[in-house]
Amino acid sequence: MNTFHQSIRRSIQNENLQQALDANTERRLKGRIAALASLSNWPERRQRAHAIRADVIAHLDSYLGQFISNAEKNGIIVHRAKDADEANKIILEIVNHVGADGHPPLQKLIAKSKSMVSEEIELNHSLEKAGHHVVETDLGEYIVQLRKEKPAHIITPAVHLRRSDVGKLFHEKIGIPYTEDIPTLTNTARKILREVFLTADIGISGVNFGVAESGTFCIVTNEGNGRMVTTMPPVHIALMGMERIIPTLDDLALMLSLLPRSATGQKLSVYTQFINRPLNPSASLRAGNQKRHLVIVDNGRTRLRNSPLQESLYCIRCGACLNACPVFRELSGHAYVGNDGSIAPYPGPIGSIVSPGLLGNNFVHLAQASSLCGACKDVCPVGIDLPKLLTRVRAGETQNQGNGLDPIAKFSLQMYSRIARHPRLFSVSQKFAALATFLVSPFSPWIRLPAFTGWGYSKDFPRFASKPFRERFQHKKINSVPESEVSRLRMQSQETLQSASNIKDKVEKFSEELTALNGNVRRVMQENLNDELIKFLREKNVDAVMIWDKVSGVDEAYLTAAGIRSERSGDANIKVGITGATSAIAETGTLVIASAKDQPLTTSLLPEIHVAVIKSSKILETLEEVMKLDEIKSSASIALITGPSRTADIEMTLTIGVHGPKELMVFIVE
Repeated sequence: MNTFHQSIRRSIQNENLQQALDANTERRLKGRIAALASLSNWPERRQRAHAIRADVIAHLDSYLGQFISNAEKNGIIVHRAKDADEANKIILEIVNHVGADGHPPLQKLIAKSKSMVSEEIELNHSLEKAGHHVVETDLGEYIVQLRKEKPAHIITPAVHLRRSDVGKLFHEKIGIPYTEDIPTLTNTARKILREVFLTADIGISGVNFGVAESGTFCIVTNEGNGRMVTTMPPVHIALMGMERIIPTLDDLALMLSLLPRSATGQKLSVYTQFINRPLNPSASLRAGNQKRHLVIVDNGRTRLRNSPLQESLYCIRCGACLNACPVFRELSGHAYVGNDGSIAPYPGPIGSIVSPGLLGNNFVHLAQASSLCGACKDVCPVGIDLPKLLTRVRAGETQNQGNGLDPIAKFSLQMYSRIARHPRLFSVSQKFAALATFLVSPFSPWIRLPAFTGWGYSKDFPRFASKPFRERFQHKKINSVPESEVSRLRMQSQETLQSASNIKDKVEKFSEELTALNGNVRRVMQENLNDELIKFLREKNVDAVMIWDKVSGVDEAYLTAAGIRSERSGDANIKVGITGATSAIAETGTLVIASAKDQPLTTSLLPEIHVAVIKSSKILETLEEVMKLDEIKSSASIALITGPSRTADIEMTLTIGVHGPKELMVFIVE
């Protein structure tokens, strides 16, 4: 029995793992369905997203050149790496140079946000081998790092663990009393990692999208660690797969309407960052200008682009196909191992294509771990035909011409292919197969296959239907809906949506959405703003605030007279931060906050409570409208904030307040 089959059996026999996976699957799928229900034109958006990704991959050199040119104009230092070794070498040189001043490289503290490319190139191993200290700051990644494991899921790294596992881990590794209370475990990680953020020499992050027209790159997170590692350290290194390009900001708005809904069931993630330039001293916590590096990685993507598996490069790494796949839902990512026993960096349906496509024959057999039921294709937000690509891998159509099939399986598929091309012969074969199942199991509706087939080890094989679908379909009366009725229903739907839009104004919609996300809203008149603000601060027993240089409508002298001290220093111990907001998005309950001189993003990030002040006239309806604002391109960094920070990395249990603020209060000024 090979390593892969052994890994499969271990996963199926692990009751703790099965319970953890069941909880993840149920909540992820329900969340996705609920989130997509708020999109009236999901199929059209999906088609547009597919077309955009297809255009990018077809003209990747052109878009990549445009993106790099604009990023460099913005002050980003861009590096290109042809493979994992070169990427690690580039990053190691940057890290060694930080603070060296002509002396031998010293150990650096590196705060790292989630990055699948870093797993692919084994970046942590490279940095640690050179003597540097790397700390994963995503809660799930932090947990698996303490366990010396690989992530088990693209989106939820610790999906294979239960709260008892994390409780034992924190007791043994951190020394806290054993507890299964998830808020206590989360708060423990917050306290430890807060010190890492404040003292790290370098921050490393992934990149979700790069925008060709502006040189902007986008990072999507929920916990706040992505904002921390890109804002706090004096040096930020972003790691991006070369295929993650989007032509325009409008296209980015489309992708952001699909990615969080498919990944975590949210309309918009808590923190969506647009990064254009390094931060200046007045906008960051540390002295001196920040340096931003962007490392763009090939590592087999060019070969994959020129192979029959090119469509896999359309992937936006939402993880929806993993949650939908009946095979992954029984195994988790740690079961997807290569011939050498190493865990594939990308598991599940997309991983079974990308891992062999990028890394070769060691992972080509992973494509066998699929029922080809099509669930992965149905949920893919960019419409990748995953079953088709999986069959291509099985047939040996990777760039290395590797073959994941044994001779018997290959012969069977070849015979099936020949029979399926002839309708009459295919029909006869279906009837023969149905008869064969009844002969093998005349008294039972189920056939138990031998264990050596792999399938029979844990699954039953049902009888074939007595009549093939074609015959049953031809005898079934089909009631079609007249085109006129379809048109009437479409018009009725549009009128209903328009009516709903007219009933609720943007302020009410924003308030409703933010409140549903555990945010708080107070609507005040301009002349009452300062009194209401002081009232709120006294409710929180606050006598000092971190505040922007200028917040529209807020009178600092009035606050001082009320006994509330204003600070600009970025003191991490101050409980409340007060900012303005450039804009807001009604349909998602999102604040738009741009960095500016003496208006650092840390004010909305470090304190436990974030207070934002926004004029009602600044609230827009959609993300697409926000993308047209001048600040999106002109500011060094923009944060889209949708509620207080949150995580569900432990048993899919929602916990408010991770690395960012635990509370968000928005004053809407009429």
